[in-house]
Amino acid sequence: MATASVMSSLSYAGAEDDPLLSYVAIDQLEKGLESDDPISFSFQAWVGYDMDKIWLKTSGEYQNSDDQDLEVQALYSHAVAPYWDMQMGVRRDIKPSPSRDWLVLGFQGLAPYFFDIDGAFFVGEKGQTSIRLSIEQEWLITQKLILTPEFEMNAYGKSDDELSMGAGLTDINAGLRLKYEITRKFAPYIGIDWSKKLGATADLARDNGDSISNSQFVIGVTAWF
Repeated sequence: MATASVMSSLSYAGAEDDPLLSYVAIDQLEKGLESDDPISFSFQAWVGYDMDKIWLKTSGEYQNSDDQDLEVQALYSHAVAPYWDMQMGVRRDIKPSPSRDWLVLGFQGLAPYFFDIDGAFFVGEKGQTSIRLSIEQEWLITQKLILTPEFEMNAYGKSDDELSMGAGLTDINAGLRLKYEITRKFAPYIGIDWSKKLGATADLARDNGDSISNSQFVIGVTAWF
């Protein structure tokens, strides 16, 4: 999550020295309650100093050997304002096949009213372009019980028939997760997740006989250290 990583780095901003720091987070590690629901994960880590860091981000899903999704990003990050970083680097979509390579230009930070925002513009090896925007906010119910609404959208500049992606807004995802912090660094949670394919991407899914929307209850854990 952006909040913990950004705030932990800024806590050193007023110090006279600038030590080398590191951070690792399991943002989500979860599975739907149905037996055929996939395992989903989202990890991120950084190492660096107050102003400059190297990030590694990875996310994906695993259902079986034929149905997988795996993305890895390696980024250089530079603080441009309090609570805001600009990021640039590379992204590789390892699964599904065929793999894709992208250049990344993004931003990550904490907006007013404590909205965690992570946005990126991607340029692919064959001239593809893509935009992703993720937003989440934590609502403190008690000191240990926290409700987190989340939203993500993706858009492609042109269609990619090999991956059944159409041009325009391709999909949106919304979730609501309720976590209980056993410790400040570890919390199990339950939640609901909803996703829908849109536009030309939805048309391609219908043509292939696939569903264009999905809802599932999930159980998982989040942790950082």
